[in-house]
Amino acid sequence: MSSETTVRPSSHAAGRDWGRLNGRLLLVNLSILAAPVAMFLASLAVTGGETNLQVIITLGSLFMTFLVISGIGLMRLFTTRYRLTEDRFELHTGLLFRSERSVPIGRIRGVDVTANPVHRLFGLTTLRIDSGDQSDAAARRLALDGITKAEAVELRRQIIALRDAGRARPVADSDGVLSRLDWSWLRYGPLTVWGVGGVFIAAASVFRTLNELQVNPLDLGVVKDLEDRFGTIPLWYGILLAAVVIAVLGMLGSTATYIENWAGYELRREDGGILRIRRGLLATRSVSIEERHLRGLELVEPIPLRWAGGGKLNAVASGLGNQEDNRRRRGLTPPTPRGEALRVAAQALPAGPGLIERKGLLPHPKAALRRRINRALMWPVLIAAVPVGLGLWLGRWLVITGVITGVVLVPVLLAFAFSAYHSLGHGLRDRYLAASSGAFARRTVALQRDGIIGWKLSRTPFQRRAGLITLGATTAAGDGVYRVHDLTESQGIALAETAVPGLLAPFIERAPDRG
Repeated sequence: MSSETTVRPSSHAAGRDWGRLNGRLLLVNLSILAAPVAMFLASLAVTGGETNLQVIITLGSLFMTFLVISGIGLMRLFTTRYRLTEDRFELHTGLLFRSERSVPIGRIRGVDVTANPVHRLFGLTTLRIDSGDQSDAAARRLALDGITKAEAVELRRQIIALRDAGRARPVADSDGVLSRLDWSWLRYGPLTVWGVGGVFIAAASVFRTLNELQVNPLDLGVVKDLEDRFGTIPLWYGILLAAVVIAVLGMLGSTATYIENWAGYELRREDGGILRIRRGLLATRSVSIEERHLRGLELVEPIPLRWAGGGKLNAVASGLGNQEDNRRRRGLTPPTPRGEALRVAAQALPAGPGLIERKGLLPHPKAALRRRINRALMWPVLIAAVPVGLGLWLGRWLVITGVITGVVLVPVLLAFAFSAYHSLGHGLRDRYLAASSGAFARRTVALQRDGIIGWKLSRTPFQRRAGLITLGATTAAGDGVYRVHDLTESQGIALAETAVPGLLAPFIERAPDRG
């Protein structure tokens, strides 16, 4: 394969001057055998090299797997071809099932470069080309899985140059860096619940593996030793100790995930009006967002981060693909100090500071607070009803447990209710619609008004009784719909008409409570 990918006119005959994947991709594919081969060699070492029928079968299966993977890899190398012309990018793959895909240059919305640890070990990377459609990811995105980093960077540069040819391209000021990782931000790494969830997932995976090996975890020596040491402690102390251990392991897992995802983070404005996010320790990622497709920003503040004065900034942009791709690619900053997120927001959008500040937004009606208080009082009753009901049959201690649980939950959920109400807010700021909501994770979004393509008015039976509606601004960017919760009908209609005059007028007669 040529070490350089050049721009060629579309009149070149098919089959000439096509690029191919790098031959080292075959080694990447064969790396999947590393773990089973290591386990096989370890078992031979344990048994002293003794050969039996099981060893021969295992060796044969490994050899057959090697042949299959090698065959598939060679087929990919020989049948995958790509070409960049003046007006399109073409990718041909497959032998028995041929696939010939072509994307016009003008339709390309994103060109991303990623590399997992195995790819990096062999000096390879993956180039992904996104047309920005909302269809299935596999059918929408073209991927060159197995070219060198130099080839990927050069090909990306040429695609962007061809796409923007003849169009004014902004020039970045100075070095264009908007933000870089500060390792002091690592203190925000443990402040997520995903680490705790990871502990339970890991424990479930271990239990399942042992179960498949027909090993009872309770019969393991480590478990028996723990039982002998702590078997006589009170139940409440054991539960508390287990909770602390799980929390510590979860925090360590969250911190490790933070390092893996955000090591080497840099947000840079490049020539051509492109925001480039680079990040990743083992698996590196480079995501590009065109500023002309940036429709707004979103500040996300989960409660642990909010208490620590932190937040996370997301882009509301078109061309990032479907919901799954959008969630993976929209992050502009890691969990970071709130002031840093606001500073980056002021530089990323020309609207200036304060665009995604909660302060200054209009409050929502008191009926919204009553709704949240009613929901907060409903859940303790429902949760306590289960042990109370079982206690009438199994014993009085369950009744007492249910009542205590309900009493403890009431002030906690009421605090969440008031927090959720105080998170509500909306307003118009220059060319943007700003809205804030959320109990556990407060989200403050600023959405370009000219990017709103429709309105969605909805209400639940409970909202109807309270005289409230939810106004949803639909857009081709980000999550697709951004909602302003629990407004009065007059507030919602007035907000929609002021934000985008005339868009809602033909449908006002169809307001929710008018049929």
